[in-house]
Amino acid sequence: MKHLTLLSSIVLAGSAMLAGCASHPSTTTTTYSSIDTPVSGDYGTIDTIQVTHTEGGSKSGAGAVVGGLVGGLLGNQVGSGSGRTAATVAGAVGGAVVGNNVESNRSAPHDTYSISVRMDNGDYRTIVQDSIVDLRPGNRVRIVDGRAYRY
Repeated sequence: MKHLTLLSSIVLAGSAMLAGCASHPSTTTTTYSSIDTPVSGDYGTIDTIQVTHTEGGSKSGAGAVVGGLVGGLLGNQVGSGSGRTAATVAGAVGGAVVGNNVESNRSAPHDTYSISVRMDNGDYRTIVQDSIVDLRPGNRVRIVDGRAYRY
């Protein structure tokens, strides 16, 4: 009985100490602007657009390796016996071809566009995008997630 009382006292004291260490959330007030109110830092006018031709990167062969592994794993799920072996080999070869093509497309030469924007608040921003669709110098734009969109 004495051990039970001692154990209860230790548990009670430990609980009291932990409760005293707990942090209490502080109250903060956050003000949000309405959706219709534009933030001047998000809008601006395009000054210049410069095209940069990016050369294709070197191919590492990783696309073919990963594609072959995935294709082999998927092919191994089909059939049984020698049919399974044939499906595994066909999946590995097909996956390697597809993976190699994907890597080739990603490393192909392409154009990037550096868009200089004079923001409404007086700042200048340079946005780099892979396409400009219908953007021209003098257009009003809105910057969302690092991309310029016509406004």
